[in-house]
Amino acid sequence: MAENKKLVESITSMEEDFAQWYTDVVKKAELIDYTSVKGCMVFRPAGYAIWELIQKQLDERFKATGVENVYLPMFIPESLLNKEKDHVEGFAPEVAWVTHGGLQPLQEKLCVRPTSETLFCDYYKNVIQSYRDLPQVCNQWCSVVRWEKETRPFLRSREFLWQEGHTAHATAEEAEERTLQMLNVYADFCEEVLAIPVVKGRKTDKEKFAGAVATYTIEALMHDGKALQSGTSHNFGDGFAKAFGVQFADKDNTLKYVHQTSWGMTTRLIGAVIMVHGDNSGLVLPPKIAPTQVMVIPIMQKKEGVLEKAAELKDRLAAKGFRVKVDDTDKSPGWKFSEQEMRGIPVRVEIGPKDIEANKCVICRRDTREKLECSLDELEAKIGEVLEKMQVEMLENARARRDAQTYVATNMEEFRAIFAEKSGFVKAMWCGEQACEDKIKEELSVTSRCMPFEQEELSDVCVCCGKPAKKMVYWGRAY
Repeated sequence: MAENKKLVESITSMEEDFAQWYTDVVKKAELIDYTSVKGCMVFRPAGYAIWELIQKQLDERFKATGVENVYLPMFIPESLLNKEKDHVEGFAPEVAWVTHGGLQPLQEKLCVRPTSETLFCDYYKNVIQSYRDLPQVCNQWCSVVRWEKETRPFLRSREFLWQEGHTAHATAEEAEERTLQMLNVYADFCEEVLAIPVVKGRKTDKEKFAGAVATYTIEALMHDGKALQSGTSHNFGDGFAKAFGVQFADKDNTLKYVHQTSWGMTTRLIGAVIMVHGDNSGLVLPPKIAPTQVMVIPIMQKKEGVLEKAAELKDRLAAKGFRVKVDDTDKSPGWKFSEQEMRGIPVRVEIGPKDIEANKCVICRRDTREKLECSLDELEAKIGEVLEKMQVEMLENARARRDAQTYVATNMEEFRAIFAEKSGFVKAMWCGEQACEDKIKEELSVTSRCMPFEQEELSDVCVCCGKPAKKMVYWGRAY
């Protein structure tokens, strides 16, 4: 029994130290390893496999809306980056520069891509000539570099993986429609695939993307009550087009500037999955993004026929499209159970000599630890039912936990009291003035997360200054 505990004893309890719990899970589940380059991580096979499943399913949703994938260079000339003033100022502190090619100094510094708006503008300027060339609806899967001061696996690193969509349209209305369309794709993906409930809304001007007319966001709440911005969609209007000269001849033969959008999701989604669903035994993966959905664990595997039966069950489940493995190592069953739980594998199937004799097995769910006996004749159907139920209930449980950690404040006294004693989202009215945002951030280290599309009139005055309120805002401490 002591051997069985060893694997989980090294995980710090999330109630004791949530940040250390997170790091322990990332390491013990073998998702990430550190490197000799500070702030840059190795995605181990178990971690990268999750990203591959996210990428595959998200890419399918993009393409269903008419998106086409492209790839642009990772280097941006300094002169190109400097063309849009607000944009370059927003990214300047995080930019990494290439100054030499081999031993020779470059005539012009090259920025290592922190994002690709400028490159896409340069590209669109060459390929868009008339209204017939519109819309351009492109996306690229790539890595970007931002020289972060403090890093944490998946959540914030100096190089990270993401997708960035960039589109160009003939009218402001089309651009706004695409901006909101992609935000909805993100929200649906988070809830239907990652089992993470989100709040959809618009960022305040203080929090919007550098150079954008409007930024829309989906905000999720982690187990510790901190918010995580999980995907953003930006409407750029024609600001970038004017800076880069991206024009087209319209049907009336007049030259007009295109209207652009940009939208992105990153590997921080893996961090969100860990922090929303994980527990003190390790990772808990929603079935739709679990690289291994079912682990077959043979009991008393040295007995005749046990390993053969486990392999047979694996082949049967694999033939039905389940991602399944057999743990036929020489570790004890208890250790295997503990390891399966640490890695977040949604379901395990236990099969031993007595089970074989009775033509049954035991199915155990990772999230609830619920066990049920199942006839081997019904295994495929029962596994499908269990995984589907688990996917639905993980979302329901995460939503219930988020709602229980969402509070309302109608004045500054209530606002301060909530953040002094609790963690989570606080809904409160706002006058629209940045001075109030700045004061709240300075006093409480709390930021506006979004102005939700579903507005509520909680009071008629700003929670901070008492002036007439304009918007209801979700506030919170965030990663």
